[in-house]
Amino acid sequence: MTDEPKRQSKGRAIAPPEEDPNVEAHGFASPPCLMHEVDPAYFGAMPNDELLVQLLNTLLEAERAGVRVTAAYGAEAADPAARTALREVGLDEARFCAMLTRHVARLGGVASKATGAFVDKALAVSGDAPRLDFLNRGQGWVVKRLKEALPKIADAQLHADLADMLDVHERNIARCAGLGGGER
Repeated sequence: MTDEPKRQSKGRAIAPPEEDPNVEAHGFASPPCLMHEVDPAYFGAMPNDELLVQLLNTLLEAERAGVRVTAAYGAEAADPAARTALREVGLDEARFCAMLTRHVARLGGVASKATGAFVDKALAVSGDAPRLDFLNRGQGWVVKRLKEALPKIADAQLHADLADMLDVHERNIARCAGLGGGER
């Protein structure tokens, strides 16, 4: 016990923190007001904009390939429902190309002009069902990359856009699978 007098609060005696059984010592190394100074990579975020731009360009190339593939598949699809679905999936792919290009520029990068290698492989596939299945495998590749990246993206605006992209890709996979494109 210390020799200091007990503090008063509204007429009740208050024990010093070291004597109060209700006080838990946390032993924080630094005050929370310094959290803004911690490198986001410490928490698993992308360590710098350069790596983030690289990821976005990889996704952009895949989306650009998706635009070309859905246009080619849609033009040759025998089933009207498949043609409609492929046109709408292609519009989603184009929308995400624009979104990714905006984010690359916002982060100070240069958007890739390349198209993913998926195009050549996809155009070699024939028949509506095999094509929808192959398209779903490409969409699944994008979904996997997004699921890996999203927990590491601290930028709120980019995170929201990529989460939307993930949701749309998952819905498009289900839609194509319902048309005979297999489950992924």
